[in-house]
Amino acid sequence: MRIKKEIMQLTNAQSILKTFLSALLFVILTNGLLAQGHPAKSVDDAKITSVTVLKQLLNEPGIKNKEAQMEVVNFPPGSTSPAHRHPCPTFGYILEGEIESVFEGVRHVYKKGDSFYEKPFGLHSLTRNNNPKKPAKLLVLFLNAPSMQNSIKCK
Repeated sequence: MRIKKEIMQLTNAQSILKTFLSALLFVILTNGLLAQGHPAKSVDDAKITSVTVLKQLLNEPGIKNKEAQMEVVNFPPGSTSPAHRHPCPTFGYILEGEIESVFEGVRHVYKKGDSFYEKPFGLHSLTRNNNPKKPAKLLVLFLNAPSMQNSIKCK
């Protein structure tokens, strides 16, 4: 019984990874097209924008009623995101540039090709593109309950 449960969990993880990698390939292949498109929404006053590239309801064994949402977040040169939290597991991959992040008091500098995981409700006290001349792009995957916010601003 335990082996069957472990196999199902592995199959679920492989399904999520396959969805993530498919969307990542889509983003990489269409990167130039997304850069030319209009932003879907403004994240803050610093003109950081995001475009949703995938939204998929997951109802697999072991992953009931969860939604995978993938976004490309564009950080203009020198931009900073306000302090915020994500109420769900969050995965990131740097598509372009460099992003500085202070997550739960620990400073990270992520460069093109770097990936990371963030636990739910961790505090992002700082997220910024330190480069005054070059933009940065971040691919983010959220695993959340359907119709829940993926980001909550802190005061």
